[in-house]
Amino acid sequence: MARPPLNKDKLVATATELFASKGYQATSVRDIAAAMNMTVSNIYHYFGSKEGLLRAILKHYSQLLLEHLREVASRDMDALERFRLLIATHLKVAGSRPMENKIFLLDDERLSAEGVTDNRQVQREVLAIYTNELRNLVELGILRNEELQIQAFNIFGIINWHMRWFRAEGSLSLDATIDKICDLVLYGMIKRPD
Repeated sequence: MARPPLNKDKLVATATELFASKGYQATSVRDIAAAMNMTVSNIYHYFGSKEGLLRAILKHYSQLLLEHLREVASRDMDALERFRLLIATHLKVAGSRPMENKIFLLDDERLSAEGVTDNRQVQREVLAIYTNELRNLVELGILRNEELQIQAFNIFGIINWHMRWFRAEGSLSLDATIDKICDLVLYGMIKRPD
């Protein structure tokens, strides 16, 4: 008997919602199958395992993020404005996909060796985009600290922690939040003494 057609996008969306709300460890394949009104074997047939489904989510989100970051990095514009746009774009992607972003920030311990390798490759690509843009700022004499990886990791910390806690119904809109974060990254927190 042939398997009924599966709407993979709907399955991935359902799994994303459950992983983001209940947590990856607390969500079983049975939970996902029940939410989709399908058998567990359908999920295993198409994704191989719960981790296979998780990796499909990570791959989709990673490709989306990288596509947007690469597009900004390829623009011919003022280096500082391009860097600000890079940060803003990263925040917009994360803010527009909060469930996927939350899953993207999972610890590697939840992934197999192959999953860790894939995840680290994406992280290296994002890091390379940022360090290249930071290098442009150093060459222009705009950036005062030449430890590019440290700078990039600090920026990721700001982006990732803020987007982990950001709520659309909060006191600031996503656009206002992005402006505040960009200002913090580019100009710091402390006013210079007169």
